[in-house]
Amino acid sequence: MGGRQIGIVNGSRTWLTGVLAVVFVFCWSSGFIGAKLGAAQAPVTTVLMWRFVPLAVVLLPFLVTRTARAELGRHVLIGLLSQSGYLLTVYWAIGLGVSTGTTALIDGVQPLVAAALVGPLLGVAVTGRQRAGLALGLAGVMLVSWTDATSPATQAAAWAYVVPFIGMLSLVGSTILERRARVTTPPLSALAIHCTTSALVFTVLALATGTAAPPGSAGFWAAMTWLIVLPTFGGYGLYWVLVERIGVTPVNSLMFLIAPVTSVWGAAMFGEPLTLITVAGLTLALVAALVVSRTPSEPAGDRYSRRPPAGSMPSRSSWRD
Repeated sequence: MGGRQIGIVNGSRTWLTGVLAVVFVFCWSSGFIGAKLGAAQAPVTTVLMWRFVPLAVVLLPFLVTRTARAELGRHVLIGLLSQSGYLLTVYWAIGLGVSTGTTALIDGVQPLVAAALVGPLLGVAVTGRQRAGLALGLAGVMLVSWTDATSPATQAAAWAYVVPFIGMLSLVGSTILERRARVTTPPLSALAIHCTTSALVFTVLALATGTAAPPGSAGFWAAMTWLIVLPTFGGYGLYWVLVERIGVTPVNSLMFLIAPVTSVWGAAMFGEPLTLITVAGLTLALVAALVVSRTPSEPAGDRYSRRPPAGSMPSRSSWRD
């Protein structure tokens, strides 16, 4: 008995981590589905305003920490890029008719773009494997986007597919700012700054466009509840739980499961196209993720080794969808 440890055995811990990973992918994917549900009920600015105003109120106590005050300016800018700008483009693209799966896939290649193109700006060496992964990932994105755009069921104009790319680049910009921060801001404090920033931005936009008044339909408030609970608290909360359990790199690899899950979900709920070519494109993106995830990880002592890129949290420093 002397050598037996008390607590969760490895098998149980692995099983629990697997369950949490599945729930995490579900919650993160739900953000794209919730965006489409909300777009069917009200204008984009209305949906985003009423998603973030309640969040800002709930998270207000976390704005007053010493770290939050010291990093306020930086995190306001990160929030503008990784949350306000990113989510506005996601919701806009979906509202224009771009499928949820395609939007999720374009969003999902952000870690590849950040690793392969922005690495030198962050002082991180870029390997040939990372560049190969980027090429495969972008090929998958182009294939899926082309299939979606040319489908008879698609109502989106060709230029609408540029919109989620702008959002993805916005996330890349936030990654640079977040990774260069000299102070690590507590997650809830950063989330509070980002959500408050977004609440102000979207409230101003909604008031300016005359869309601040929410509809009285039950469907609208159901969509708001969906967006607040599942992708924000479910996706964000489980992200950090999994980072503590298995580390940043494996969790970021899970991000590449978001697009396939969202594509199947969108096809089932909204009748979005899911063809063999779409599946081939999604497969290319998954292969790209595997190629990049096999790159040697950062040293254990590196101060960023347990910090996610700014584009990988639902509000993915980056609080996605």
